Amino acid sequence: MFQENKLLNKLLDFGRRLIPSSLFKLAQPFYHWLLAMSGAVAYGFPSRKMKIIAVTGTKGKSTTVFMISKIFEDQGLPVAAVGSLGFKIKDKTWPNTLKMTLPGRLKLQKFFHAAELAGARYVVLEATSEGIAQHRLAGIKIDCAVYTNLHREHLESHGSFENYIGAKQKLFLKTKNAHVLNIDDIHFEKFANFPAKLKITYGRSWGMITPLKEPVSSLQLQIIGDFNGYNALAALAVSNVYNLSLEKAVASLNAIETIPGRMEVIDSTKGFKVVIDYAHTPDSLELVYKTLKPYAKRLICVLGAAGGGRDKWKRPEFGRIAVQYCDEIILTNEDPYEENPAEILKQIESGFSQAQIQKSKCQKILDRKKAIQTALTLAELGDIVVITGKGSETSMAIAGGRKIPWSDKGIVEELLK
Repeated sequence: MFQENKLLNKLLDFGRRLIPSSLFKLAQPFYHWLLAMSGAVAYGFPSRKMKIIAVTGTKGKSTTVFMISKIFEDQGLPVAAVGSLGFKIKDKTWPNTLKMTLPGRLKLQKFFHAAELAGARYVVLEATSEGIAQHRLAGIKIDCAVYTNLHREHLESHGSFENYIGAKQKLFLKTKNAHVLNIDDIHFEKFANFPAKLKITYGRSWGMITPLKEPVSSLQLQIIGDFNGYNALAALAVSNVYNLSLEKAVASLNAIETIPGRMEVIDSTKGFKVVIDYAHTPDSLELVYKTLKPYAKRLICVLGAAGGGRDKWKRPEFGRIAVQYCDEIILTNEDPYEENPAEILKQIESGFSQAQIQKSKCQKILDRKKAIQTALTLAELGDIVVITGKGSETSMAIAGGRKIPWSDKGIVEELLK
């Protein structure tokens, strides 16, 4: 569906080259807005004919979108979904190969148009801060905005944490119907005061959360991690907004066995487990390690960091966290883009303290497949191998603007045969 329009891209790139870079930087917001609005006009504003549910936050967006679409689908509602886990229109799914959680230019409107033609009545999407800042949601009527949590990320692209928060806030300023908010998050108040017809809060703060419209049986999730409890509560709150059966919604959530690339567990015949997760911020990485550590005889991590100049401050933090929790550390390539992969690993390694590194063994293996193979070879009965950074992504971004096919899960399954 999202094949590049090469002629259009050439025209856009040519137009950008004609404009001085300093002037283009000033005009960039309008440039992105114009592209998004052009798509909305070209496809007849398809979002107005469906209910659009936008999930934003640093962590939990993908899982929450997955859960919401699962609940809606199980209750017979025609639903579409957009995010890093892939694309879905009713019973048709395909992977996200764009290296972009929220599609830009005309792609998102094209998707909405296809969803509308297929009979979808609801669309659930991940609203990223960069996507919001670049006006990719221009011309789209958001019916319900969901807030999960907020942590430091994308500081290079936004310039500051305050600008990052401001980008997220624009979604709630734009959405007038329903807001769903995590009341336990420390930044809750920054999103609580935007006007909406309906506001639902969720969390563990008894007496402060919004009561559900009907009593439900307890959540007994099969997927691991306390954080998934919050994602499930967000999905239930959205179900409450649209008057769905909450008992059936709980049953849908309890039936989820795994979410691709999100704490996804693969068992080996040798008695160790492999966990694949998308964790790509210090907070999420620490949460993954902290969750798995009590269940592991040894925790063996395969760890990298994205290139492209993205959030370089995270790299030493990754190293600090890995050496705190992991018994064996294998540093490897992730998505280097145009950066020197070896330099990225050095920056991760700079987070190691000499006192801590004596407790952990560290190897640097740039070839990601060989790194995974080494981790699997080291693993013994009761160990857990954790592979983070890429999750369910289907490609790796390398120098020259190229993307090569990739699947952490596929590599693991191949090596475990």
